[in-house]
Amino acid sequence: MNLRDVYKAYVSQLTSLYPDTEVRSLVMWLFEAYLSVDRIDVLNNKPIPLVPENLENAMAKLMAGEPIQYILAKAPFYGREFRVGPGVLIPRNETEELVQLILQNHKGKMKVLDLGTGSGCIAISLALEWAEAEVSALDISEQALAIAKHNAAKHGSKLNFIKADVLNKDLHLDQYDLMVSNPPYVLEKERALMQANVLKHEPELALFVPNEDPLRFYKAICLHAKESLNPNGFLYFEINEAFGPEVVSMMNSEGFGEVRLIRDINGKDRIVYGQVRQTVP
Repeated sequence: MNLRDVYKAYVSQLTSLYPDTEVRSLVMWLFEAYLSVDRIDVLNNKPIPLVPENLENAMAKLMAGEPIQYILAKAPFYGREFRVGPGVLIPRNETEELVQLILQNHKGKMKVLDLGTGSGCIAISLALEWAEAEVSALDISEQALAIAKHNAAKHGSKLNFIKADVLNKDLHLDQYDLMVSNPPYVLEKERALMQANVLKHEPELALFVPNEDPLRFYKAICLHAKESLNPNGFLYFEINEAFGPEVVSMMNSEGFGEVRLIRDINGKDRIVYGQVRQTVP
């Protein structure tokens, strides 16, 4: 048995389920994880004694639509690997752009809060890349907080963790200089447009909002920000591309200034941020 035969067989099986551009990468992820081989080994047709059971099991999960990141229990984000599982969203490339923008815009000593931290990828990346920042991470999910704490320990990142629901009007948060959130923003009616493996495996709690109230999390977080941001503190959001102007308008109406709408690398409205001008007593 050799690698090229196994590679071709796996690619053939997956082609009917995944886009052609993804299939080869998926197979190589499995090979690297379970056979400790890379693409050069496949090109050289390296012999293998047998296909291990754990690789076969992983392939079966992939064929059933489970995301590769959950199968391997890890996902890349901003140059690091983070543990992920069904209790947290898989980090997206767009969110790396949110982290990058914050790091470009801010320096020095600041208190930062990540609301709805999930795997902790935003908070941990900020803490590691921005040594002078004191970063806290909030989530309603015990499962998500457990994963975020594991990731923080793995990367040697000091974070303060808070278990709370951002939709609760009375959070009694500390004062911060910057808040950031990638809250749920996918409309219920957009389910039909999403890949089946996302719908089946990623947590609905972290994905969906009602069609009739698409900005519910943004509104709630804006109110917390007005109470808990220091004067001239900053609020950053990742957004649904369909609601850029609406989020900008909402932040303006809530008293934020210098509100800006930023497009991602694909030209889609993706980030909104602004400054709070005064705190509410």
